[in-house]
Amino acid sequence: MKIEDIENIELKFLSLDDYQELKDAMISAYANMPGSYWKEKQIKSLIDKFPEGQVVIKINGQLAGVALSIIVDYDRFDDEHTYEQITGNYSFATHDDEGDVLYGIEVFIKPQFRGLRLGRRLYDYRKELCEKLNLKSIVFGGRMPNFHKYMGELTPKEYIAKVRRKEIADPVLNFQISNDFHPAKVMKGYLEGDKDSSDFAILMEWDNIYYQKPSKKAATKKKVIRLGLIQWQMRPYRDLEELLQQAEYFIDAVSGYRSDFALFPEFFNAPLMAKDNHLSTSDAIRELARHTGDIVQKFSEFSISYNINIITGSMPEMIDGRLYNVGYLCRRDGSMERYEKLHVTPDEAKVWGMQGGTQLRAFDTDCGKIGVLICYDSEFPELSRLLADEGMDILFVPFLTDTQNGYSRVRHCAQARAIENECYVAIAGSVGNLPNVQNMDIQFAQSMVFTPCDFSFPTNGIKAEATPNTEMILIADVDIDLLRELNQFGAVRNLKDRRKDIFELRKKI
Repeated sequence: MKIEDIENIELKFLSLDDYQELKDAMISAYANMPGSYWKEKQIKSLIDKFPEGQVVIKINGQLAGVALSIIVDYDRFDDEHTYEQITGNYSFATHDDEGDVLYGIEVFIKPQFRGLRLGRRLYDYRKELCEKLNLKSIVFGGRMPNFHKYMGELTPKEYIAKVRRKEIADPVLNFQISNDFHPAKVMKGYLEGDKDSSDFAILMEWDNIYYQKPSKKAATKKKVIRLGLIQWQMRPYRDLEELLQQAEYFIDAVSGYRSDFALFPEFFNAPLMAKDNHLSTSDAIRELARHTGDIVQKFSEFSISYNINIITGSMPEMIDGRLYNVGYLCRRDGSMERYEKLHVTPDEAKVWGMQGGTQLRAFDTDCGKIGVLICYDSEFPELSRLLADEGMDILFVPFLTDTQNGYSRVRHCAQARAIENECYVAIAGSVGNLPNVQNMDIQFAQSMVFTPCDFSFPTNGIKAEATPNTEMILIADVDIDLLRELNQFGAVRNLKDRRKDIFELRKKI
C-alpha cells in the first residue's frame, strides 16, 4: 500500500469481530508454516484474560497488523523454555496478572502493509504497556527466518554477530534490535515447525528502566530530587555556636523549599581559625579539627529536625595523629556516612601536612545513590567512574577555591563528570574574604548543577547556576528517570559504549 492511499490508521484493542480477518492475515503472514494460526476459542481466551495485551492496527478499516501478549511470572520458567511451555500448551493458562514480565506471543504485519513502520507502533505500545503495568521487561522468542541459508556455515551466535554488524540481512532480527531489544540467549527447538530458523530462536529482551520492585514499606524512592546548594559567605564568627546558627539558617531555608539535599562547601568552618591566627597554619587547622565532632553531631540533629539529607561539605579531622579532609552525609533518618578527600592539593600537603584518604564508595539514600568528591578529587575522572559503576545518580562536589582559574578547573571537570558518567553533578563553594585566617584569605565560587548534554537536558548541560561571588542558596530539581532514559536511548551512551574488551577500571582497596 502507498502512503498516499492511507486515509486512516488506528491502533485498537482486538475483538472477536476481528477473528476471521486475523485468521486470514496469519495464514498470509506464515505461508511457510501451514496451519499456523490461532483458533477462535484461543483468541477469546486471550481477550478474556488480558484485553490490554491484544491490539491490532487497522488502515482504512482493514486489519494490517497485530500484537498479542500475556503476563507471566518469569521465575516459573528457565531460559530454555519452548513456545508451547510459555503459552501453557497454547491455552494461555500461564498468564498471571501478578507476574513481572510482558511476554510477546505474536506480532506481525500483513505483507501488503510492510514498509510503513507499523511494527514500530506495535512495539511502542507494548513498551508503554510494560511501563504502565510496572513490569520488569518484555521478552519473546524471536525467529531467524534467514538462518537456514547459513546452516552448517555459521553457528547461531556467529549469525547474530554478522546481523548486528550489517553483514547479513535478517529483516526480523534487524527490526527487533533497532527497536532496542537485545539478544539474551539462543534457544534450540523453541517453535516447532519453524524450518526457516532451523528450529532456533533468539530470546529477545527489552528492559523497563522505570520498573520499581514492589515494596511492603510505606516509603518509596523519589524520582524528582530537589537539591539545595549553599554558597557560603566567609565571615568572622565569635564562636562555634554563632557559626552553627548561620548553618541552621541555611538548612532551614532550603528545607522550607522542600529540598531533599543540602550541600555545604569545603572547609565552610574555616572562619573559626581566626582565634588561632597567632599559631602556625598547621597548628591552627589542627585546633579547628577539635570542632569537627560537635559540628557533625549538630548537623545530624538538623537533618532529622528539618527532614533533609545534609552533605556537610568538608572539615579537618585528626585520626591517629594524622590530619585528613573529611565530610559526612547526615541522612534524615538519623544515620551517617563518612567520606574523605583522596587527593590533597600540594598546598594542603605543604602548608597543613594533610594526608589523602582511602575511602571511596557510593551511598544509598532515600533519593537514590549518590557520591561525594571533595574539590580536587573531581579533577580525577577515575573516581567518579568508579562511583558510576556502583550506580551513582548524583555527584556532590563541595569545593574551596581562592582564584578564578582554580574555580575553573573544578567547574569544567565537574561538568565533564556529568557527561561521561550520565549523572547530575552539584558543586558548592564559599565566597568572600577571611583577612584574619592565614592561607584562607580570599575565595572565588559560583555554585552550579550540571547535567548530561542530550535532548532531555539543557543544551549547555547547566541546570542551574548561582550568581558568582555572592552569598545565596541555589535550588534545582533533577529527574532521575531522565538518566535511565539517557542510559538506554541517548544520542550517545558513554557508560554502555565503553570498550571493556580493551580496558577496565577497578578499585584496589
